[in-house]
Amino acid sequence: MRLDKLLAHTGYGTRSEVKRLLKSKVVKIDGQVAKDAKVKVDLSSQVVTVFDEVVDYREFVYIMMNKPQNCLSATRDRDYRTVIDLLDESYLIYDVAPAGRLDRDTEGLVLLTNDGKLAHEIISPKKEVYKHYRAHISGELTKEAVKRLENGVEILDGSNESFMTKPAKLQLIGSMGDLTVVDIWIMEGKFHQVKRMFASVGCKVEYLKRLAIGELKLDESLPLGGYRELKDEELELLRRTV
Repeated sequence: MRLDKLLAHTGYGTRSEVKRLLKSKVVKIDGQVAKDAKVKVDLSSQVVTVFDEVVDYREFVYIMMNKPQNCLSATRDRDYRTVIDLLDESYLIYDVAPAGRLDRDTEGLVLLTNDGKLAHEIISPKKEVYKHYRAHISGELTKEAVKRLENGVEILDGSNESFMTKPAKLQLIGSMGDLTVVDIWIMEGKFHQVKRMFASVGCKVEYLKRLAIGELKLDESLPLGGYRELKDEELELLRRTV
């Protein structure tokens, strides 16, 4: 990566401001003063410093977040806080975005990354990456209803156009008072899809949480709104999934 691009991406200002830094001789590569803004640097083998502070930059970052309710899976919004608003400012230089949507009132696992290729593969129904949700529902969930959901049901998507869901997997977990607790795995991520699927069989989702994307499971020790970077083995699991 070019030196001026690296410094601009890591928050040291615009290209013109970076040039002024170079003229002031405070930028060094492996201890030597850097003068050429166009010089290529490789942080895997070289050390770049500004005012003797090491510049830390990675091409890709992968963040697991336990999204709270009333928070949008978006990069910005005028009315609601977004998952990006919950991140420390140090992550903003990486231009991360959520890999797929999670409804505003739905909690649970969101992956934030700037790896567009991996994000697309996670989202694409063609890759058949199952997303695992836990739902608390009201209404009678009959065996016939379960079978219909598992075979695929016709619902309306966000554009009010008819859409046939891919086969789902369901597992009854138990009950909480008058509510039925059920786990459901789906491949797509249409607008309010889980809620619309249960509504198509006469049930209403009262609470929804995403527990996993493929083989990547939510770290249950994360509080709502909490996040951390993926461990190497978790990233490998995710890549193996897609």
